[in-house]
Amino acid sequence: MIVLKGRKVVGGVAEGQALVTRQTISGWGGVHALTGTIIETHHELRGQSFKDKVLVFRGAKGSSGWSVVFHTARLAGSAPKALVFNEMTTKVALGAVVMRVPAVTDLDRDPLEVIETGDWVRVDGDAGIVEVVKRAQRAPE
Repeated sequence: MIVLKGRKVVGGVAEGQALVTRQTISGWGGVHALTGTIIETHHELRGQSFKDKVLVFRGAKGSSGWSVVFHTARLAGSAPKALVFNEMTTKVALGAVVMRVPAVTDLDRDPLEVIETGDWVRVDGDAGIVEVVKRAQRAPE
C-alpha cells in the first residue's frame, strides 16, 4: 500500500476505484451533472463518469460553474466519492464543499505520478491521508 500525506480540504472518509486525469476539468460545459460524465470535447476522459469513483485530477478550469454543476451532481447522486487534486483554486475548493465529499490536496508526492485509473484509493479527508492499493495488488473481485 502506498500512503500519501497532504492537506484537508473537506473532511470525511471514502474509498473507491480511482478515475485519473492529468487534465483540468471544466465545471460549466465540461461535465454532465446528472450523470457525472465528462462531456468536454477534447478531454481525455470524455464519455467517462466519475460517479462513485475517487476523482484524481490536476485541478479546475473555467468559470464558477463548478459550484452549480457539482452541487447538482451531488443532488443527482452522480458525484464522485472523493477528490484528490494538485492545484487548489476557489473553483475546486467550492466544488468539493458543495459535493460534501472528502477532498485532499498538497500531497507529499504527486498523485498523478502514483495513482492510476483502476487503483483502489481510500481518502481520509480529516487526516489528510490518501491510501493507494495498486490494481495489480488487489485481490480479484
